[in-house]
Amino acid sequence: MSDLMTYVYGVTRADEALAERLTALEGVVGAPVHLISDGNGLALVASSVPAEEFREEVLRRRLEDLDWLSAVARAHHGVVEAVAAYTTVLPLRLATVYLDDARAREVLDAGRELFTDRLARLAGHVEWGVKLYVDPSATPEPPPAPVDAELTPGRSYLRGRRQQQRHRDTAHQAAQRAAEGVEAAGRAYASERARHRVQQGTLAEAAGENVVNDAYLVPVEQGESFCAEVRRAADGMAGVRVEITGPWAPYSFATGPEETGGAAGAGP
Repeated sequence: MSDLMTYVYGVTRADEALAERLTALEGVVGAPVHLISDGNGLALVASSVPAEEFREEVLRRRLEDLDWLSAVARAHHGVVEAVAAYTTVLPLRLATVYLDDARAREVLDAGRELFTDRLARLAGHVEWGVKLYVDPSATPEPPPAPVDAELTPGRSYLRGRRQQQRHRDTAHQAAQRAAEGVEAAGRAYASERARHRVQQGTLAEAAGENVVNDAYLVPVEQGESFCAEVRRAADGMAGVRVEITGPWAPYSFATGPEETGGAAGAGP
């Protein structure tokens, strides 16, 4: 068995100028990047990686090593973004590997129709990420209700809790209006939207509660207008914050080779 495997970053169109550009690029584990062409206009962006790190049984353990995974992810995304800066690319899933270039080319051949369709759909588009956060503590709280000597301590406490709940509800209602404004911007400027799970726990590093975590596929020339409209959606809404990231390669609108009958991860 060879001591090298083929790591695939994405699908693009075969291009001699792009192939030349890739010679100066380092991919995962510092390996040089190259194109694997199918001879009919499509190509995989790939590099060779050591089998001792990427063979299936090893890869399962490696994916639990956060330092190793972070290094691979940075290299993977660096290659995808470099290709995206030059041409349309269909990003593939992190750690998509095959035994060799020949096996990777078979997957490319099998998925020709799907990949050609996806590249056409993504051409001229970029991905923008939009997160909405609601933070009632960032809004001025109404003054406490006047002390009512006739209320028992228990009822006074419950009245205070109801007032706090109304305050939180007001902030969430504002966030809902902002979310509707973001969706309207998406309908006006974006070709597609992808909804992601809101971030919680250790993933929710920003202040406040993440209530929207979406991605939008937007024509390149509409990017500034889309972002301006998204920002306006939260203008003047106390306790509501919008975060826009991008432009990115269209990760949220790509598909892995498993849809073609091939394998993602350590392929056969």
